[in-house]
Amino acid sequence: MKDEMRLNVESCSEVNGTESSLLLPLPQIQIQDLASMSTPPPSQSQGTRLLGASGFTRLCKGLSVVLIALHIVVHLFPSAITYLALIPARTIPFAWNLVTAGYLEQSVYGVVISTIGLLFIGKLLEPVWGPREFIKFVFLVNFLTSLCIFITAIALYYITRLEHYLYIPLSGFHGVISGFLVGIKQIIPDQELPFLKIKVKWLPSIALLCSIATSFWTLEATSYLPTVIFGTYMSWIYLRYWQRNPETKLKGDPSEDFAFSTFFPDFFRPIIDPIASIFHRMLCCGRSDASNDARGYTLGGEPLPGSDPIEASRRRERGARALEERLAAERLAGARNAGELQTDATENV
Repeated sequence: MKDEMRLNVESCSEVNGTESSLLLPLPQIQIQDLASMSTPPPSQSQGTRLLGASGFTRLCKGLSVVLIALHIVVHLFPSAITYLALIPARTIPFAWNLVTAGYLEQSVYGVVISTIGLLFIGKLLEPVWGPREFIKFVFLVNFLTSLCIFITAIALYYITRLEHYLYIPLSGFHGVISGFLVGIKQIIPDQELPFLKIKVKWLPSIALLCSIATSFWTLEATSYLPTVIFGTYMSWIYLRYWQRNPETKLKGDPSEDFAFSTFFPDFFRPIIDPIASIFHRMLCCGRSDASNDARGYTLGGEPLPGSDPIEASRRRERGARALEERLAAERLAGARNAGELQTDATENV
């Protein structure tokens, strides 16, 4: 009798084990499918993963709040444009508008484009430069762009005697956005955009060309054109001559890959290089660099550290490394979300 009861218990346990083995694979397969849906495939390009909303820095979020807040203020109080926008005839008493004009977007689509550009491009540049250098870049490019626009407007007034150049309100963050594109050109020039197969190093030139073409069709785009032009040029000057390299303790990026002629197609460079060399001597206080094409900048016959192709490759490697770290953090966050989803699914089963 005991032997029969033992046989019945063993047979029941075998049946239960068989049923459990048959029931378990189904939810496991479903959980794995859910996890695979939540993580991107390995073949997905880096540029596509960078379009994700995660990874926005606090500094970029804070600047976005400033852009949106100033737009709301101008929308509620239209007279505030007089005090915040750049109006050349009133800049002398209201000198602060050389700073505030760069953070004031007068149109809805302007603040939307500037906010998106700040968030997505800023999260690539800030890890490479650091928060202090990033905010310094934004402030200086914004101020220098407004200063150049002010000087240009005054000059156009004296040439044409048209008061339109003195009283038009000019503002916008798109000069800094153009500068961000120049920064991307510097750190990851060979990175290709997803779906377009265009290298990042051509983004500043394409943006400038599109702005010039649009200005022929709409009058409003004409007011944005000086900001885009001066924002692109001032940011290049800052990165080329003034930005301090923490490794070599030198200023600027004198590599040939970041020369002014690299903004133009190859067949224009024989024309651009002699003109750019004149401004280069002015910015370098007349210092000659006859051996720039072979050895980089020289000082007493010796090449300066950081002016050779090795330093340029190191700069690109730092940019690529920061890019990979950002992608790794995003992949880790996705894996954690997948693990939480798998745990929840297991508990529900």
